[in-house]
Amino acid sequence: MHAHPVLRPVAAMPRWAQLALAALVTRAVTFGNPMLHVDETFYLEVADAWLRGIAPYSGVWDRKPAGLFLLYAIPAAFGVAAGVWLYQAMAAASAALTALAIARLADRAGWTRGATWAGVAYLVWLTWLEGQGGQAPVFYNLPMAGAVLLVAPGPGDSTSPSRRFAHGLAAMALAGLAIQIKYTAVFEGMFLGLWLMWREWRLGQRPAGIAAKGVAWAAVALAPTGIAWAMFAAAGHGGDWVFANFTSILARQPDPAIEQAGNLAVILLIASPLIAMAVLAWRLPAGAAPEQAMRRFLFCWLGAAALGLLAFGSWFDHYALPLLVPLCAVAAGCIGGHRDGRRWALGAIALFLIGGQAVVLGKIANRGTAAQYAALVRGIGRGPGCLYVYSGPSMLYAQSGRCAVTRYWFPSHLGRVREAGATGVDQAAELRRIFARARPEVVVMRGPYRGENAPIRAIAEAEVARAYAPAGRYPLGDLTVTVYRRK
Repeated sequence: MHAHPVLRPVAAMPRWAQLALAALVTRAVTFGNPMLHVDETFYLEVADAWLRGIAPYSGVWDRKPAGLFLLYAIPAAFGVAAGVWLYQAMAAASAALTALAIARLADRAGWTRGATWAGVAYLVWLTWLEGQGGQAPVFYNLPMAGAVLLVAPGPGDSTSPSRRFAHGLAAMALAGLAIQIKYTAVFEGMFLGLWLMWREWRLGQRPAGIAAKGVAWAAVALAPTGIAWAMFAAAGHGGDWVFANFTSILARQPDPAIEQAGNLAVILLIASPLIAMAVLAWRLPAGAAPEQAMRRFLFCWLGAAALGLLAFGSWFDHYALPLLVPLCAVAAGCIGGHRDGRRWALGAIALFLIGGQAVVLGKIANRGTAAQYAALVRGIGRGPGCLYVYSGPSMLYAQSGRCAVTRYWFPSHLGRVREAGATGVDQAAELRRIFARARPEVVVMRGPYRGENAPIRAIAEAEVARAYAPAGRYPLGDLTVTVYRRK
């Protein structure tokens, strides 16, 4: 990494240290804040509940793979307050290691001059796409990048069939772990499996042998998901697992087309400098044969990741996080191998580094600080009686220590239009049951939000007006969250 004299001490560091430092710099303002994103604190809360004997799907409902909750169980074992710091430290380490893998992939493509900067670009663009914390792809990008490193084109292509088969098994095992962190990784896993079979065919292996290897590779990739199903089936919750993990995904209502188009446009706008770098890298002169094969492989992988992004719709910012790994790897070609593009690319990285910090600080101001969240927790208190979070931070259940009155802890599952008919319960019927039978002592509610089911909110507001009184209003970023207590 060539540097200004002021940065020469950093340039003298080994690559892993440079990328670790970059990960810390890009995330320094985030550590300890439980309001980075509602998703990741919910994962921590579900993991905490599981450790306390409340199983996912049957006890607390969500549709994420069990592997994600097992991953979050590591920080949750230290308590949710310390767990916030620990999961964010784990995410920073995962991001730095993924950046290191990206640099190594760029090395193998002959783009060593831009390899370290490609890893830095990954860390920078994470902050633009909700990857500043512990979103699922921040964790699963690492095993997927490791799988790619194991089987990407290189000198190993000419090794013995048994060695290639073993490397394929290891790679597909890593892909299987990635799938159990988030199911969208299946597209990249399928790409790797097809690539492995095509390579065997190209090297002259017999079709029967290729088919047998393909079955073995697929079985290894599916094994983690099969183990998860068996674990819940043995506990008598196999049906709950199948519905939450698969059926409910297909039952969700699509967002309005104009909203989906807008979300995709935002992703493309954020990624446009990297896409431009990839285009310039594609137009580079052909290198040596092994390097050229590696470059074609990286672009094919990029296509598979793009398919995974496009397949599920909605296109929230963090859905594009898996795309960053192959995109940054091929961007290294522009950074290190394109004479006219290098200066422009480094300028774009510097600009997006500064802008990314502004984006993160803006999100913290919008969503709330750790101090504001702590004040809300104190306002709820740890007294007797159960809690119902109609809308607001779901982790209030864990941090208040109060019991829950429904298995739908994530507020959107009962309050958002796109979840109507997709969670295994009628939203209105469950809401009426909560207030008529469970009778929570404390109810938490924020103002209306985009995508909220207005008739459901009307039910909640009527119930709160009838039986509850405001006990405090707490600022949380640009929102006000109201705590109600039963009269």
